Amino acid sequence: RPTDTLWDLAAAEVQNRNSNTSEDHGGGDGAVSQRTVFIVGSKTGGKTSILLRCLDRDEATKPTLALEYTFGRRARGHNTPKDIAHLWELGGGNSLSDLVQIPITPLSIRSLSLILVLDLSQPSRLWRTMETLLQAAHTQLGKACSQTQAHAGAKHKASSFQPAARVLPKDYPDRELLSPFPVPLLIIGSKYDLFLELESDKRKVISKTLRFIGHYYAASLIFTSTKSELQMSKTKSFFNHLAFGLERGKSVSFDSSKLLVIPSGSDSFIQIGSPPTSDVDIGSLHAKSPLDLWKKVYESVFPPENKELKDPAKDPQYSEPQVDSMRAQKDQVGPGVHQLYITTAWRLQPARGSDYIIIPV
Repeated sequence: RPTDTLWDLAAAEVQNRNSNTSEDHGGGDGAVSQRTVFIVGSKTGGKTSILLRCLDRDEATKPTLALEYTFGRRARGHNTPKDIAHLWELGGGNSLSDLVQIPITPLSIRSLSLILVLDLSQPSRLWRTMETLLQAAHTQLGKACSQTQAHAGAKHKASSFQPAARVLPKDYPDRELLSPFPVPLLIIGSKYDLFLELESDKRKVISKTLRFIGHYYAASLIFTSTKSELQMSKTKSFFNHLAFGLERGKSVSFDSSKLLVIPSGSDSFIQIGSPPTSDVDIGSLHAKSPLDLWKKVYESVFPPENKELKDPAKDPQYSEPQVDSMRAQKDQVGPGVHQLYITTAWRLQPARGSDYIIIPV
């Protein structure tokens, strides 16, 4: 329709793709499985590099412009239909978290997984990135669930997805003490090679904190570096588990002095232990919850830092002379007047072959 905005068209495209998915998103015998994986995380944290490696694509990486889409296909056997993974990547760190509404829709949540990539070499930005992006995704999941409940017909009522009601197995460690994320969640600690350059005490704080976060949200956790083939092979097994339903491997490592590889359901609060508080009096922190306690302890070691641009339109990587010139004219006009003849627009343009991105102009 001529009156549809780009947001409407993009959302409709995602819904159209997912509407072609079989009722069993895992894909029964002979059925094509379609899953959606949404990748978010630290700005310049290596999300694109990790994704391309997991897809076995030998391509030069470029900065992610706002929100990018691509897909992966994989056959389960000889002469069988290829399963499809719809892959969305959010750029800009926290600054563009509002765009989560594009990949997270009433239809996509039924087969959706989230991958959170955190830059281990930037510990002062780690907690805020994690907190902001998980909250944005959680809020949108709640909205999508409400829309599903409100618009579900008789045909789909029985299979309507209930994010808030994700139930863990009865034998899941600390089951009653957790706050499971509404959809399967994988936390990837990136740039492990640079992480090893930090002091051992600081590495221990980061490792224990991410173990707590991963277990608290019933998520899987793995550290990795794109410079290591072995580490990336472990990461790829976790990715393939979410994207194509494959076995994620049996490798497990809890040792904070080594690479962490912790599948969901493998850890426990007893194994993690208490927050590392050698220089902090826990009683003086006045924490409201265990999660808040870990946050206060973590930020006492790594005070929060935010150097991200609040306005992505001013980010040099998005510069376009003609658009920037029009924007400058808009800013020079008095408030209340410029809105009559120019508005913020969004543009869909190709990137990396058949991929598409949505960028603000």
